[in-house]
Amino acid sequence: MWGYGLNLCYVFLLCVLSPYLIYTAFRKKKYRDGWAEKFLGLCPQRSGPEPCIWLHAVSVGEVQLLAPLIQQLEERDPLIQCVISTTTRTGRALAEQKYPRHLVFYCPLDFTWAVRKAIDRIRPDLLVLSELELWPNLIFSAHRSGIPTMLINGRLSEKSFRGYCRLQPLVKKMLKCLQQIAVQNGEYAERFLRLGATSEQVRITGSIKFDGAESDRSNPKTQNLSKIAHFSGDDIIFLAGSTQHPEESLAIETFRILQDEYPKLKLILVPRHPERFEEVGKRLDAAKLRWQRRTLLSPNEVPSEKTRILLVDTVGELGSWWGRADIGFVGGSFGSRGGQNMIEPAAYGVAICFGPHTHNFRDVVTALKSVDAAAIVASGEELTDFVRHCIRDGEYRKMMGQRANSLVAASRGATEQTVTCLLAAGGLSEKLLSGSTAA
Repeated sequence: MWGYGLNLCYVFLLCVLSPYLIYTAFRKKKYRDGWAEKFLGLCPQRSGPEPCIWLHAVSVGEVQLLAPLIQQLEERDPLIQCVISTTTRTGRALAEQKYPRHLVFYCPLDFTWAVRKAIDRIRPDLLVLSELELWPNLIFSAHRSGIPTMLINGRLSEKSFRGYCRLQPLVKKMLKCLQQIAVQNGEYAERFLRLGATSEQVRITGSIKFDGAESDRSNPKTQNLSKIAHFSGDDIIFLAGSTQHPEESLAIETFRILQDEYPKLKLILVPRHPERFEEVGKRLDAAKLRWQRRTLLSPNEVPSEKTRILLVDTVGELGSWWGRADIGFVGGSFGSRGGQNMIEPAAYGVAICFGPHTHNFRDVVTALKSVDAAAIVASGEELTDFVRHCIRDGEYRKMMGQRANSLVAASRGATEQTVTCLLAAGGLSEKLLSGSTAA
């Protein structure tokens, strides 16, 4: 009953949004591929009898999140087969690059016929959804097929909670179909319980993002990027990452104000969405500043000394660039986005700041602020003041970074707990054990 009603709602929404979707497909080249997988569930056919876990990751951030999880699963049992679905084009591209040995495909849209076909072709023993990817028809279809479903690294902001409350009968039925709900903290656990989950389902495991964050600045990827960018040891790198409008403009203005006073200051800009690379480039041109594209960097060509701004027009490299930053601004925090992942720069010991709107990472922000490991800036002027302070007072910058690094190190361990829950879901650990014994 719910499935057919949801199908009608989805069709209605597609009709309403079709002008925007068509415009975006032609103008920004989004939503143009994977139609058979998305609308018909014609994902690749999985072969072989090995136990299979279907891991769904929405976009780049969630794809990165899977790395420590997949590593531990393979360490526990090398026979396990992980398949990865994504929603966005950038997420799929990164998943194919990051996990070349694993089957990667677009997750079907939440139509009954599409999700059923995908389930038939993948034949998973367990369906794993990340953070808040709760799609009713996918969950209902897996449940009817006897496939356990688990939510990992679960989070539920106050805004999302209020929205789900308006659909509580549907949400409650959906939550009852989940084998287990592994959440990041007690606040999120309480919200899931209030929506209808049971105490037997909900478990607090912490955030996997702490485990997946690299902390070694000498890692090969960071070293290689620093080399091709021809950064020197005494350069002061200010990185503005995962930015959205108007955050690049604020970072550019900060650099423009400080560039003459601090000739060793360099700026790295990493916009959140690839379709905005050209827009940000035009903003740099309008500011009459010399800049360089990441895609045009060459290890054999030294950039002009006057070129002190790098626009990273690639996907999936931000984590490695953070390893070379001294001062950082984490984007998505001046608008309605709710912030972006500040754990990556914190792990490297970067002196970080972000805007006032970080509700999606409220617990992380609270932890960082409690040990004076981050600063909140409410305007472009405050951003400039923070960067200037970090340049002038090297000890302040160093201590802030050390406190952030120590916090991340103390917060690790969620992956191991999550994998234990995951393998236990639906008796999967017994299936894997029997498969290993038979092998």
